[in-house]
Amino acid sequence: MQTWDDVVRLASRLPGVEISTSYRTPAAKVGGRTFLRLRTEAEGWLVVMCELDEKEAMLASGSPAFHTTPHYDGYGAILVDLDVIDGGELGELIEQAWRRKAPATLRRQLDD
Repeated sequence: MQTWDDVVRLASRLPGVEISTSYRTPAAKVGGRTFLRLRTEAEGWLVVMCELDEKEAMLASGSPAFHTTPHYDGYGAILVDLDVIDGGELGELIEQAWRRKAPATLRRQLDD
């Protein structure tokens, strides 16, 4: 079981991350752009930005960790169940979302 504190710990390892809010919920941003946020604290679902083809693949995997709602149809975001997802997989998703939103200078900083 993962928590928002685990998300913050993993995201904070990446360059330029700011822990903030988005839509009045806890969020992580890079370069002023949200790359993940807690949908609502009661639900425990994490909204993670991704490419549409990645989203389709995660949903097709049948993993109970991934979900979507009609609100996110056609949008590059997947809902991740923090109660179910493995910590290693969560870390990979966070880094991928960060890379999608981070400026090139920060991506290079991580890769150097």
